[in-house]
Amino acid sequence: MQNIGLPRGETLNRRKLLQSIATAAAAGSLKGEETRPRLTAWMYMIYPLEQWLTDFERTLDAWESGGVRGIVIGPLRFWDGPPSFDFTYRRAGATISTFAPDAAVYRRFGVEPPENVRLDAAKEKQLHALVEAIHKRKWELMLFGPGHYGRRKSFEQDPFGALSLAAGVEDTLRAYPQAGGVIVDGAGEHHYELAFHHGGELFEIRDHQRQIYTHLGFDVARMERGMNHLKARFHQLTPARVRFHATGGMLGGLSLFDMNEDALYWLRMRQETTLQNMAAVRKQWGSLSRSAKLGTIPRSAVFSVLTTQDYEKTHGFFDYIFPKHYYWNRGFDGMYGTVGRWVATLREWNPALTEEDCFTVVKILFGLELPGVRKLADLDNGFPDAFFDKVVYPETRRALDATGNPDKVIAWISTGRNPHAGDPMPAHDLERILEASHRAGLKRFIFHPDVNLGAAEWKIISRTCGKEWVEDPNGYWPPDTPKPDTWNGGRGPGK
Repeated sequence: MQNIGLPRGETLNRRKLLQSIATAAAAGSLKGEETRPRLTAWMYMIYPLEQWLTDFERTLDAWESGGVRGIVIGPLRFWDGPPSFDFTYRRAGATISTFAPDAAVYRRFGVEPPENVRLDAAKEKQLHALVEAIHKRKWELMLFGPGHYGRRKSFEQDPFGALSLAAGVEDTLRAYPQAGGVIVDGAGEHHYELAFHHGGELFEIRDHQRQIYTHLGFDVARMERGMNHLKARFHQLTPARVRFHATGGMLGGLSLFDMNEDALYWLRMRQETTLQNMAAVRKQWGSLSRSAKLGTIPRSAVFSVLTTQDYEKTHGFFDYIFPKHYYWNRGFDGMYGTVGRWVATLREWNPALTEEDCFTVVKILFGLELPGVRKLADLDNGFPDAFFDKVVYPETRRALDATGNPDKVIAWISTGRNPHAGDPMPAHDLERILEASHRAGLKRFIFHPDVNLGAAEWKIISRTCGKEWVEDPNGYWPPDTPKPDTWNGGRGPGK
């Protein structure tokens, strides 16, 4: 038999065959690494804005070297007094506007302008200088919400607040023309927590929701019947039911939760409300005096159907979606924490279930299985490598598949304690999130710092996206990490 590709007289034995396969595989792997572009980083300049207003050229220089090419700034408020941060999200001190509203803009949209606006000319000048410095670098700049909202004249005039939002966006882009658009956090989101948490719960209809449902012509009484039917069923789960339907697919899940027509109507009308909300916002967006991008930050794909932010249905309303790559335990919005609260609540409502049974219910409902997690205590053990392969990778892939456009998806990544009060995740977890997301096809991400960058986080981001940061205390130093001379008691080294 002829040995194709070998020198004359040389035979292909087992060892040479294996060596050839290994060499080819290594070459293919290296070639893939070479051809895949590096991740591009964005940074979120979160409140208090005052922390970013000084020495920003040094910061921007370092970020540019480390691969940053986009910025999100906001919320657009200054602090009255010393800037501070609290977990309540009230931002009690953030009472000073970043610019004076133009009343004519709001009247053009048929809404009233903001009232009782307080200003700080010195801080406003600093913010304008920061925004201009970003613009000169030709980075993309988005604002986290508008600086003001209009005041609607009646509910009937503007049931979704779309006019009020558009007026505020128009005015904000007038004040900061360098910005390319505005992000609306959690657009259309409905509550998804089983028990009351972060100000709401799944099985409730709030007064303002009832008003909108009625306005849209929905059968609110039927929605309540369906919601209450499903809530009752969530109190009637038994080990036999859960274990029988655990591998039953969609039909097994419908039977386990006894999904009748009213329950499906409740779920569908929640989704329809979000679609009409987004359509109203997009319609008014088209009336802006200049082109501007609209972004939103939905929950991770696995929760998005329950939150009514189903990516496949909603992405068309937006220029960018920023899926929340939030995985921490406890706090709010983190995947481990959300699943843990669902399991604890299911166990409280159905004492005969084991914790493992409750995790199975979560899997049936969301299609989510956390590697290595069988009981609540396992959530405190951190994230095994399999989590990034079996959860982070497919969550990223789902977002990309839903939109069909990798340039539209920018993962919103946070691993710190602020502002979501979750258990801090180490920098190694950030690295593994980035690696798995990149491998799934992600091109860009934005990092949400706690409340500012730490050294380990910036080391990983800069190494991944650009030139690795050199730890020089006399140069740029991530503010969330104390400099090495902090513990010297004011002393310097001996001569």
